[in-house]
Amino acid sequence: MPTVPVDKADLFEKLGKQYTTDEFDRLCFDYGLELDEDTTEDVEAAIKNGLPAERPQLKIEVPANRYDLLCIEGISRALGVFLERQEAPQYRLVYPSGGESKLITMNIHPETQRVRPLIACAILRNIRFTPRSYKSFIDLQDKLNQNIGRRRWLVAIGTHDLDAIEGPFRFEARDPEKIKFKALGKNVEYTAKELMTVYESDKHVSRFLPIIRDAPVYPIIYDSRDRVLSLPPIINSEHSKISLNTRNVFIEVTATDDTKLQIVVNMVATMFSEYCEEPYTIEPVKLVFPDGSTRISPDISPLTMTARASYINSCTSLSLSPPAIARLLTRMTLNPALNTVPSSNPGYADEITVAIPCTRPDILHECDVVEDAAVAYGYNSLPDIFPKTSTIAQPLPISRLADVIRREWAMSGWVEALPLILCSHEENFTLMNRSDPGTLAVRIANPKTLEFQVVRTSLLPGLLKTVRENRSHALPIRLFEVSDVVFKDATQERQARNERHAAALWCSKTAGFEVIHGLLDRAMRMLEVPRIASTDHTSERGYYIVEGNDPAYFPGRAADVYFRPPPVRGSRVGHLTNVVNRNLVPLSSRDVKIGTLGVLHPIVLSNFEITYPCSALEFNVEVFLKRS
Repeated sequence: MPTVPVDKADLFEKLGKQYTTDEFDRLCFDYGLELDEDTTEDVEAAIKNGLPAERPQLKIEVPANRYDLLCIEGISRALGVFLERQEAPQYRLVYPSGGESKLITMNIHPETQRVRPLIACAILRNIRFTPRSYKSFIDLQDKLNQNIGRRRWLVAIGTHDLDAIEGPFRFEARDPEKIKFKALGKNVEYTAKELMTVYESDKHVSRFLPIIRDAPVYPIIYDSRDRVLSLPPIINSEHSKISLNTRNVFIEVTATDDTKLQIVVNMVATMFSEYCEEPYTIEPVKLVFPDGSTRISPDISPLTMTARASYINSCTSLSLSPPAIARLLTRMTLNPALNTVPSSNPGYADEITVAIPCTRPDILHECDVVEDAAVAYGYNSLPDIFPKTSTIAQPLPISRLADVIRREWAMSGWVEALPLILCSHEENFTLMNRSDPGTLAVRIANPKTLEFQVVRTSLLPGLLKTVRENRSHALPIRLFEVSDVVFKDATQERQARNERHAAALWCSKTAGFEVIHGLLDRAMRMLEVPRIASTDHTSERGYYIVEGNDPAYFPGRAADVYFRPPPVRGSRVGHLTNVVNRNLVPLSSRDVKIGTLGVLHPIVLSNFEITYPCSALEFNVEVFLKRS
């Protein structure tokens, strides 16, 4: 959850009341926020000691999907409406005196489709900034860029002094060598290519360079006199920078995701439209697309949704009338309207038409309306009742089966490890001396680090890493894990499947193959699976091991574990099938390879920086589930 620091005195002034820390903490809790810290005591202590100190702040944790609460303007507005001390603002688009024909235009060139295809714009006229509101304006942009904008990869915001530039504007994409301007905070003009080198050492801007650095063309925004406004998503120009004295703000937002684009431009425009000479008014911009079509930006029209009073009451165990529910929704900045009852449809009165403002993109479904109604009513005030139906929870069959192995191995003196399910591609294959067929492991599309590239297909790398990090531990080291691995599977709807495995690792001065073999035998005995010979073609059920060739193990010291599942029972047809198969097909044809065991290869141990010999075991647990 994002934490938003706000000026304590300013917030209480906007709310029209002074709160104690406990009172404001309760207010935040009632609304679904959390007061993380009140810095008043720290500030007073610093002043008492003669140290410099800022004004007291309240640090408030807000839900990740409430982008309207990322600044003091949004928080004070939401809490003021919640407390019924003010009405929810009605945001309006205000056209110039000449109408739509006098709108400032943004002409979008087709080359932008190659690098950053989407743009939205808005204008705030006759705005008045104070030092703190100006800082809040900049902070909101940073939070949106980092949060919903995913560090500017999806969305980037640019704000400009409209009085320093002239429309119509152009959104183009050009060769970086042909783009030259004076970037924000610079006194010298650089080409876009040179800026990539200039900002490499900049701690803040360097994080965004990879977004377009290798692109064949760079996005660029010009005004009518060919002056650069910005090089999105990297840097604005020095010429159009805003300041405390800026009176007309031009907002441009570029993106690769249209949904997030509309959310961001609406948030920036609506949150700070309260400082305009005519509060909550926004001047739109006409976007002209390459095909000649046009669109007015921003689109602040409300989303209309139907909520049923009966559904809200059933979810909250309340018996509220539609007017009472409408009042609750009004306190959450929604705009409900009660339906009149036509004689042909008496149930129509149960429906409430809810207009959702553009500042509430978190409302996606009727259940979100229910949540807002419950928040306004008060979660602590909801009645405590027993559910009409009662159920008894029980573990899944595979979990019960896994617990049998987990419990027995733990009682045998082995320690359970819990490594991460994600690992690097190298750890999953190369370090294990195994090749990647390309059809086995599920890859992460955009891994944050090299440590989390694939979903593991074996439990052994995690156990080996655990041994590596605990080399100072007394020998022998006995580890096990019973958990899931994941494989690609084209037969599944999600194209992958989970598979529960059990694995164990013995590390000591001797290889201990007999120890790991005994652990396998113990697990099978507890699962009531008899051991049979590999040449036994008559037993209906059992397990056996044969020499294996898994490259993760030392040659001649590796074995494959095979399991012969019992015949299907339960129906007369199944019984007859088993009789026929017993006479015509050898029972050994049902045998399936379920795992491996052996002494790990010295190369594998060296790759994981382990200097002692190790033996390992891994097998599939799911084959032992009883099938009807």
